[in-house]
Amino acid sequence: GAFAPAATAPKVSFLSASASNNNEDISRRSAIFTLAGLTVSPLLFPALPASARLEGVNKPELLPSEPGMNVIQVEKFLTKGQEKRLNDLLTKLEADTGYKVRVLCQAYPRTPGLAIRDYWSLGREGDDDKYIVLVVDEFGGKGNVLNFNVGDGMKFALPNVFWTRLASKYGTTFFVKENGIDLAITNAIEAIVSCLRSEDQYCVNVPDQGMSMKSLGF
Repeated sequence: GAFAPAATAPKVSFLSASASNNNEDISRRSAIFTLAGLTVSPLLFPALPASARLEGVNKPELLPSEPGMNVIQVEKFLTKGQEKRLNDLLTKLEADTGYKVRVLCQAYPRTPGLAIRDYWSLGREGDDDKYIVLVVDEFGGKGNVLNFNVGDGMKFALPNVFWTRLASKYGTTFFVKENGIDLAITNAIEAIVSCLRSEDQYCVNVPDQGMSMKSLGF
């Protein structure tokens, strides 16, 4: 079956460690899984084909053999150079601020799914949930390519309106067609990093392009 059109609501979900325990029950009621398998919301993600709706994905074999990678490309949207630059950018961000930002490039159902929670140590009891996972998926050319799974500890630094604006600025099919999906990813990540490194560590608006190296931590 074809993918349903993307929902108009922003593709962002806030997740606490306790919320992940209810995934199975929620998914059976909503019949919609998020692409990364972290949480579920019928408002935020396009419907999957009927055959996949109640089928959780957990494929650790699609994870990198090397531990600790911040960028996982099951679907190759970034060049090796772009991947390395983002990986280094996010490693430095976490070391300096404690914020975890991760990127998963996939083409559902070709995704590690639930396996990324253990690989990236996300949503564990006792954690501060200061993480963001950007899930990039083209949905077969339909819908916004930028999807955000946001830990509970981030919702005051980067509230819902920020993610709506970020996805609307860089994740649309028009932007991807005109500029490339690689630029959609790198611009989105640079905007997030710049906000989290700002003096207030808070944003509701997306920073302008052409951010200085200093604002990115270099």
